[in-house]
Amino acid sequence: MKILIGLIISAMTLGLPNQVVAQTAVEIEWDKPEKYRDVRPSNESRKRFRETTFERINEYMNELASALPDNNKLLMKVSELDLAGRVLPASFAGLGMSGSNVRVVKSIDIPRINFSYQLLGASGEVLQEAKVELKDMSFLDRSNHMFRSEALRYEKNMLQRWFNTEFEALVAQKDASKGTNKESNKALNNS
Repeated sequence: MKILIGLIISAMTLGLPNQVVAQTAVEIEWDKPEKYRDVRPSNESRKRFRETTFERINEYMNELASALPDNNKLLMKVSELDLAGRVLPASFAGLGMSGSNVRVVKSIDIPRINFSYQLLGASGEVLQEAKVELKDMSFLDRSNHMFRSEALRYEKNMLQRWFNTEFEALVAQKDASKGTNKESNKALNNS
């Protein structure tokens, strides 16, 4: 039994560095989240909803950042977040007299996020930095089938469009270097 526990702990320890490396591509600081315009739940505690929302955005930004050149780090400081829609009592939304709340999404309640960022190179030098105020006034008109059934689909779509525009050259550079590496490997394998 002690050997089995030792093997499990060793396996977990060996896996940990890979997880840490994958998670350090993006670091997000949520500045004064209690003052954000709208990170309100429909039917759970505010604290838990806020934590879950921040986790989902952090995971998604890490997914996007995987397209950046290796050893880059994206630091973000979020100063405002306003989710698409608004939370209303169910009775206001025409859903009966229950005591629960619902998030109603209409075109007037657009998603917004304000943040500053720095993109750091492998040796810690600042490659890019800016203050960003994102809002998507046409969020209901944009169709992204990838996010259709996901929580935060409007916010993720907005962040994806910003990321693709902001870091287009760096993503293309990484893709080009991958192509060069594939060609080099192919040549080595053929010789």
